[in-house]
Amino acid sequence: MSKTNQKLVEEVRKDYIKRREARRSLEAQWQLNINFMIGNQYSYIASNNSIREDEKEYFWQEKEVFNHIAPIVETRISKISSNTPSVTVVPASTDESDIESAKLSKEILNSVANRLNLTDLEKTATTWSEICGTAFYKIVWNTNTGRMVATDELGNAIREGDVQVEVVSPFEIFPDNLACERMEDVKSIIHARAVEIDEVRSQWGVDVESENVYAFTLDSLSNNLGGLGYNAHINKVANIELTNHCVVIERYIRPTKDFPLGRLTIVAGDKLLFDGDLPYINDELNNRTFPFVKQISNYIPGSFFGVSVVDRLIPLQRAYNAVRNRKHEYFNRSVMNVLAVEDGSIDTDALEMEGLSPGKVLVYRQGSKIPEIMQNPNINLNFDEEEERLLSEFKTVSGVSDMMTDSYANYTNMSGVALELLAEQDMTRLATAIDSTKLAVKILAKFILRLYKQFAVVPRLLKITGETGDVQMYYWDQNEICSDDVVFDASTDTMDSLGQKRTMLLDLIKEGLMYDEDGKFSQSTRKRCLDLLGFGMWENAVDINSLQINRAKEENITISNNQELKIFPIDDHKIHIDEHTAYILGGEIKKKINGQKIIEKLLKHIEEHKKLLKISEKEENFEQKGE
Repeated sequence: MSKTNQKLVEEVRKDYIKRREARRSLEAQWQLNINFMIGNQYSYIASNNSIREDEKEYFWQEKEVFNHIAPIVETRISKISSNTPSVTVVPASTDESDIESAKLSKEILNSVANRLNLTDLEKTATTWSEICGTAFYKIVWNTNTGRMVATDELGNAIREGDVQVEVVSPFEIFPDNLACERMEDVKSIIHARAVEIDEVRSQWGVDVESENVYAFTLDSLSNNLGGLGYNAHINKVANIELTNHCVVIERYIRPTKDFPLGRLTIVAGDKLLFDGDLPYINDELNNRTFPFVKQISNYIPGSFFGVSVVDRLIPLQRAYNAVRNRKHEYFNRSVMNVLAVEDGSIDTDALEMEGLSPGKVLVYRQGSKIPEIMQNPNINLNFDEEEERLLSEFKTVSGVSDMMTDSYANYTNMSGVALELLAEQDMTRLATAIDSTKLAVKILAKFILRLYKQFAVVPRLLKITGETGDVQMYYWDQNEICSDDVVFDASTDTMDSLGQKRTMLLDLIKEGLMYDEDGKFSQSTRKRCLDLLGFGMWENAVDINSLQINRAKEENITISNNQELKIFPIDDHKIHIDEHTAYILGGEIKKKINGQKIIEKLLKHIEEHKKLLKISEKEENFEQKGE
């Protein structure tokens, strides 16, 4: 390795160590939060930011754990995950081609969500953000996935590649400035992770010396990273040793005057794996930026990382454990009592081993004082009152009420509207975490579309299932993605539960708002209502209007290929006229070489539909008069 590369490796490693030391206190807090979450609640942060654990001072001391943090965090994760809406894509213009492109982009996002199981990834990210305060998504392009499109000179498969999304814990992310609140304000960021030696050799073709590291903290047992391994052996959570691994350090730098396309430097051990431009064009203005999306639980002004609700619950949990344990010790002392014995009056060794069993004959030396049970002072300690007060503070601090945790409310005399308002207020207290999750999902969808726009050069096959159950196959490439304006689907962007939606639907039906102008319940509306109520399988009738629209669109494609059109007696002339007119007014037909001829043919076809429509209307009027 050249001196220039060696100097670059040393610079990246020193930069990584500097950033680790700068946020050491934050990392210690995250480790403490995880310990309290899993029930190791007698841990504390020592003066050197290591995690230590209190031991019993006396053998009889009660040190049980009554974990209230875990159910609170689990409830918050469930509520936040269930209120993440689906996304849709807004067309770049009103042209028919842009509208179809937006629909295709939405189907691409749905396909990626199913392939990567994004729902589970979102729950994982929410778990990290709720425990540690912050979580990250990493969106990259994996060239080793997808269909095989060719082979190289050595016979190795060349694949089309595909998007890959992974959740990154805050332990692995190191910004250059901890005071930057937004990802856009960070000038450079480091992603450090533990990677197997074989994977490094396979991906970069470089042999790196292995070292044993800890999974969460990335501390090294061999102290190759500047002596950062002094606290990992004490922490039960971080004490997960990974053998035959190394720490891969990826440093991302935004575009600057010296590096117009940004810079990505990857280092493992003392080897340089990669040094070049930022690989992904994923910015709003088609610039290169970091492949990371941040999600937080609660904001801290002037801090890059968020704060978790666990931080605020730890003092309460400590106090609650102390009250419950002292309460049990008091009960034990009241039941077992303490026996006062004069020295030499009885066999104390046998008494300690056997205790005071019911009916026991206690023999004492003649002339000595009779052993007696010491009476506990009658002190009103109000254990129950303090316990209830702490439980109430858990709800106040965490924003999780009885209705959330117990799934019911102890208010038998409250109306349904009042209960609904109470549930809405409970969800409002989670608004910050929910909004951050929604924003992260939105940016994640944008990054996915931009990566396909950049790398999807080879045509890809996409299978789309329509509302009527028909399956359509599409071949698409990067040119088909014309918009990355991702918004939330209005039909799902609501915090109402499924039961609330069903109740509202039934109310709308009772009020007659679901009927058309003729006072009828259309087939399509009926099908959608049954789907929402959970009885979609009962309705197998095909939506005729959707079939008519699909046939009209097929005719638009057919006439564009210089094929003749035929009008069938079963055609809905109104729908066909609307679809053909929209196709003419759109901009796609004007881009074709023979666009004017296609327009003339469609106009004649529309006139035929209009004539047949007039005839059918006259026949309907005649039948109505005859009745």
